Parts: sequence; structure tokens; C-alpha cells
Amino acid sequence: MKKNKNILLPIPSYGFDPTEVAIPWKILSENGFQIIFATPEGKKAEGDRLMLTGDKLGVFKSLLKARKDAVSAYDLMLKSKEFNNPIKYSEINEDEFYSIYLPGGHDKGVKEYLESPVLQRIIPLFFENNKKVGAICHGVILLARCINKETLKSVIYEYRTTSLLKSQELLAYKLTKLWLKDYYLTYPEITVEDEVISSLKSKSQFIYGSKPVFRDTLNNTKHGFFVRDKNYISARWPGDIYSFVFSYIKLLNEE
Repeated sequence: MKKNKNILLPIPSYGFDPTEVAIPWKILSENGFQIIFATPEGKKAEGDRLMLTGDKLGVFKSLLKARKDAVSAYDLMLKSKEFNNPIKYSEINEDEFYSIYLPGGHDKGVKEYLESPVLQRIIPLFFENNKKVGAICHGVILLARCINKETLKSVIYEYRTTSLLKSQELLAYKLTKLWLKDYYLTYPEITVEDEVISSLKSKSQFIYGSKPVFRDTLNNTKHGFFVRDKNYISARWPGDIYSFVFSYIKLLNEE
């Protein structure tokens, strides 16, 4: 394992997916890695309340809200020293980190994270220096928007990847649009999948995996899915989280 175990985990002030932040935080911390949170202004962030409580999800509450293990991990994370003392995006020094992990979230609040010019300037340095990069769900959009200064292409232009699937995003939207409007469409004009594919050299680099019906669990990751290409690993949704984080740890521990 590397001496520098610091992992940068940038998040928005509000609206990140609780599962995609709290469970990796918990498992990575238990495996000896130090998570450094970063927020726009260096203030404590808050996860998507709707995902935590299931309020307004109606009959689809059990299907769409964060599961119990994620809520428990989130409650534990809220009490941690690192979550309560984030650094500012502007204070990030890439040299101090061994890896960066980019979670997702679909509440409109995540736009300040996905559209951050500061993050879009810093993230390419992780690729330039061949550091380990992990991303899930909407986090892959941020990578799609990060430009390599030499090629003027996305940092994932040559990589195989996955992200939240269009079928998943549109299904959640259609199930709840009567009362949640476009809550499940962070960008109503384009899906996550379509934007990510537009940043790749070839559509064939986007990997769908098996149909995402069931979620994986701590003790059973068979339903989870991830794509690894060299120093980069990606996944689709909270249902992949355990499969993703265990594989991310394996990547982190490689020389």
C-alpha cells in the first residue's frame, strides 16, 4: 500500500447522493485510507434529503430512496472529523493526494460541483500524473467535462467507462414526474449517458453491463458492476457501490 493514503473526495454544498459518498467513506476509512472532503466554500455539506428520507417518493419509496446501510453510514459520517472539516475547492493541492473519487447525485444542487471550473482545472492533473481515479453515476459527467490541455479532449476520451444509464435516469423521471417534475433530470436537455458518450473517442467505449435491476450488498456483490481501464474505475448507480468500492480499493493498493 502507498505511504500517501490521502483520497480527495469533492462534493457540492448540497445534494450529493448519500450512498455514493457515505459507504465509500466508511469502507475506505476502515481500510486505512484518509478521506479529505472538499466543498465549494470549505463548509460542511449535506446530502440529498429526499434520498435519505424517501419523502415525496410515494409508492416508489423503497425502490428509490437510500437503503438502511447507506443511511447508517451517512449518520456515522456526519459525526466524523473529516466530514465536518472540509477544505475549499480552491485549497486543493493535487500533490497531496494519491487518488480522487468523484461521487454523483441528481438534485440540481450538484451543478456547482459538476460545473466547477476549479475542479475542472485540477482533475486533469490526476490523469497527467497517472494517479488513481474513481467515479460513479453523475461523477463521470465531471470527468467528461475535464479537458486534457495537450489533446484538448476529455480526460476520459481514450478510456472505457460507464456512468448512470439513460434507461435508469429516464425511468426514475417517468415514475415521479407528476409530483417531482424534473427532479431526476439534473440536466433536462441531455442525459448523463449521452453527455459521457459525447466525450469519448468511440461510443463502443461506453460499457452498459447487465440490466441494473437489483442492488449489490456488503456480502453479495454479484449484482454490482464497474468498469476498470488502467488507472480509472467507474460505476453506474448506488446499486453498484459495494462492487465498485472493493474494486477501487484493489486498484488503490496496486503499485
